[in-house]
Amino acid sequence: MSGPTAETPSTIQICRIMRPDDANVAGNVHGGTILKMIEEAGAIISTRHCNSQNRERCVAALARVERTDFLSPLCIGEVVHASAEITYTSKHSVEVQVNVTSENILTGVTKLTNKATLWYVPLSLEDVDRVLEVPPVVYSRQEQEQEGRKRYEAQKLERMETKWRNGDIVQPVLNPEPNTVSYSQSSLIHLVGPSDCTLHGFVHGGVTMKLMDDVAGIVATRHCKTNVVTASVDAINFHDKIKKGFIITISGRMTFTSNKSMEIEVLVDANPVLTNTPKRYRAASAFFTYVSLSQEGRSLPVPQLVPETEDEKKRFEEGKGRYLQGRRGRRPEVTPGQKPSSR
Repeated sequence: MSGPTAETPSTIQICRIMRPDDANVAGNVHGGTILKMIEEAGAIISTRHCNSQNRERCVAALARVERTDFLSPLCIGEVVHASAEITYTSKHSVEVQVNVTSENILTGVTKLTNKATLWYVPLSLEDVDRVLEVPPVVYSRQEQEQEGRKRYEAQKLERMETKWRNGDIVQPVLNPEPNTVSYSQSSLIHLVGPSDCTLHGFVHGGVTMKLMDDVAGIVATRHCKTNVVTASVDAINFHDKIKKGFIITISGRMTFTSNKSMEIEVLVDANPVLTNTPKRYRAASAFFTYVSLSQEGRSLPVPQLVPETEDEKKRFEEGKGRYLQGRRGRRPEVTPGQKPSSR
């Protein structure tokens, strides 16, 4: 990673060993576990940076995660290292790049498993609805600031467009047919507790992402009835904060299938049930891509999705466009779901 000079906080790294409760029944670590570690590393370094000068104290809140590819499955017993570095700051936001590597502590083999870019905004500890200014960073090259501004403007525009089109709700259907959207769609209801929250009393972005991945995994498993793993996550947008005591509904539905992958749209709605005027609102949204694996860890064909309604057909075509765009942007050596030879 090449970002600001040493005048800014140095790169940080968090690591921990993967345990059985981090993995599915086949021993593959949940993608949500890795996403949570990525967010924790990003939150630490961005919060440190935003409090690095003698200003009003704040906590950095996650606003967006760019597309993240899972380059290699992780297994129980491996150590995961998440290294974070600030790569750009605007007036009110911080861009953080996180690299994730896995380490087999028996053989010493290490592999790059993820590269993620996250955006944070600093929220005042005194008034959580007030966004504070971010201390500037010093770049080693002028081009770094220009490139960062382009990325900032692009993600800002996409976040706004995503929020505008996030009005629909996943509705249950009685007696759905196999391989249809209704057959595999799933929802999870979660009461936000203190352990889910930051110093503000708002949900950690990593907690939300893990729940989103859990639901996406259920949808994928229901559709293909095999072991599944996360292959990639399209941009995750956080539209609004979620408070302690709120009830959140995480809903997932299949939008597109290729021969060997499945795209699942995941929507997070929050309901402030403890207030006098409860109003449900969209808090986050993303697209997860899963692959089906055999017991030997090889990619399996995916049953083809059968869209029924006009909306489902429209979402299928939109998903196909994202799939083709992702294939063009993916590095040749990346094969989601491929079992590493070292394991």
